[in-house]
Amino acid sequence: QVKLVESGGGLVQPGGSLRLSCTASGFTLDGYAVGWFRQAPGKARTGMSCINGRDGKTAHRESVKGRFTVTRDDATNTVYLQMDNLKPEDTGVYYCAADPEVLYCSGAVCVDCPYVYWGQGAQVTVSS
Repeated sequence: QVKLVESGGGLVQPGGSLRLSCTASGFTLDGYAVGWFRQAPGKARTGMSCINGRDGKTAHRESVKGRFTVTRDDATNTVYLQMDNLKPEDTGVYYCAADPEVLYCSGAVCVDCPYVYWGQGAQVTVSS
């Protein structure tokens, strides 16, 4: 059964770092685009960062460029979201999503691409 399992959320002070993991079962992430989405309280889900399948190209929403990094580790079939210099506005539930369209992350975060597989979400809270 295909599944995405997220981990790594938590509470961090402004300026701190967290790393989220998105591990796939039942399929190989190298063949999938992976997006990271944030849903802040009372707000719509927003694409923050992504990575292509195959070529591994990444893109980020402007507000997190230079602070967030997406990588894929094929040995563990895991995509990571490294979040550095976190700000309170980064707070929210972060979802990873995967799709066999490998090129969703070609130059920019796709605002409404129909990712088909979704993780369960990981809470990230940035607060003093």
